[in-house]
Amino acid sequence: MEEGEFANAAPSGKSSRLRSARERYVMTQTRFPDPAELEPQTLPRPPEDPDYDADSEGLIPPSEAEPAATQGVPHKLSAIDLFRGITILEVVAHHTSGLALRYAVPDTLSFLLLQLINRTLHFAVPAFVFLSAVVLTRSLLKNFRPGRYFFRRVTRGAWPYLLWSALYMAWYVWTGQRPPETLTDPDRWLFYLQYGKASYHLYFLLVALEVYLVIPLMLPLARRRPPIVLALLIGAALQLGLYLLNREVLRLPFPASTVLWYMLPVTVGVAVGARLDEFPAWWRKNRVFLIAAAALAYSLYMPQALAYVRGEAVTPIIYSGLSWAYTTLMALTVLGVAYSLQRFAGAWRVALGVTGMFSLQVYLIHPAILQTLETLHAPGGDPLIFALTTAGYFLLALLLPALLALLLVETRLSKLLFGR
Repeated sequence: MEEGEFANAAPSGKSSRLRSARERYVMTQTRFPDPAELEPQTLPRPPEDPDYDADSEGLIPPSEAEPAATQGVPHKLSAIDLFRGITILEVVAHHTSGLALRYAVPDTLSFLLLQLINRTLHFAVPAFVFLSAVVLTRSLLKNFRPGRYFFRRVTRGAWPYLLWSALYMAWYVWTGQRPPETLTDPDRWLFYLQYGKASYHLYFLLVALEVYLVIPLMLPLARRRPPIVLALLIGAALQLGLYLLNREVLRLPFPASTVLWYMLPVTVGVAVGARLDEFPAWWRKNRVFLIAAAALAYSLYMPQALAYVRGEAVTPIIYSGLSWAYTTLMALTVLGVAYSLQRFAGAWRVALGVTGMFSLQVYLIHPAILQTLETLHAPGGDPLIFALTTAGYFLLALLLPALLALLLVETRLSKLLFGR
């Protein structure tokens, strides 16, 4: 269940008492769960495919896409890879901190720091939605072939969602977290697939599928190439309107499992995608103002977020509005940082970019690793041991899926499991 799901719980102007603090700490784990380089590093070539377009797959930003004559050049790390790398680090750290919160001693400094980290690292899904809108908009503005587009979305989006939903349903039964009857209950299957609840993180894949349907409908806006600031205002108005529509009319049980909850980052992503060649210059000119705006949104959002996880009363529309502002501005900031990082060279940059290339694989697999580690040995002991254990869990949950993805690159098994 996502935070947005309590939007239906109370009318505007009223505050509602949320679930207990202990339940909220559990939910942090059970709720969640793509300028020129100084010297480009080379990586394994993308799969040979006569229809393959690195730009449309979101691997290379359009301003850096290689012309056809250089098709034999190995794939280069890009700002998009670095963005994905930063964001998948945030995902794994967020979920690891959620795990640690269940074993930290309440009302201690370490407990407060974990709460702060957990709520700060809460922008990954909006950021990935934003990035999807960026790369798909740019690609479709260049060449929109509906048949090829939707076939790609089925093979690279719908298939992994269905497969990993089934795998996690089996995983939860095998590990004793759900009864065996789950696997033979058609209503339970329908519920999990309809709302992305087979595992706490799979709702993002469902949202991504809906984003794939929405982006073609937003091409008229993209062709007008709205300024980014104007897109922020348009997106905010659209997001507020959809919030009120859901609260008063639709009353969806899990609104944050739908694209309706992410129309602000989608709208901003469309605007950025339409102007991606200009974005590095826009970032250099406006980064001070953007960072200041993100910091202001963060300072307003964080007290509400901490109150929320502690089970204190919050006003849904205020909390949701601040969350949208913070996460969208952070997504823009992370993209700017990713472009800035391209000026640097070094092994750390390669590692970050490679991790970003395999962000989907890490996203899909890391919850099972965290659950296994927690079952084998829950964090505990003195603060130093507790911190080292938590850090070790983070590294294992990040590195093991990335290494597996690297071993499987360009194999049929990789395409079967991950759609790529």
